[in-house]
Amino acid sequence: MVQLILDHRAEEALELLADHYNDVAPRLEVGLPPGHTGVAGCYLPSRKTIYTRDGEGLSNPFLIIHEFYHHIRMFDGKHLGTEKYADRFAKSYIEAYKRARRIRE
Repeated sequence: MVQLILDHRAEEALELLADHYNDVAPRLEVGLPPGHTGVAGCYLPSRKTIYTRDGEGLSNPFLIIHEFYHHIRMFDGKHLGTEKYADRFAKSYIEAYKRARRIRE
C-alpha cells in the first residue's frame, strides 16, 4: 500500500485496503472542505471522502492510511477510533513497508 501511494496511485491503494477490510473504498479529493483548515487532510463520513490539503497529500502514505482508518472505523454514523489509533494504524503499514524493503536489499 505504501509503495502504491508513493507512486501516486493512492486510489488503487485505497481499493486494495478496502477490499482487505471488506469495505468500499472512500473517494479522494484535493482541497479541504469548509471548517477543516490547518490540517493536512481529513475524512468526512457523510461523503465517504478523504480530503487532502493539496496534491502532495495524495502521495503521503501516512496521511492516506491514517484517514482510511477513520473510514473503516465509522459505524452507524459514529466514529469508533481515535487519532492515536489512526496514527498507529498508519505507522504499522509504514513500518511493514520499511521492513520489507530492508529484506529485499
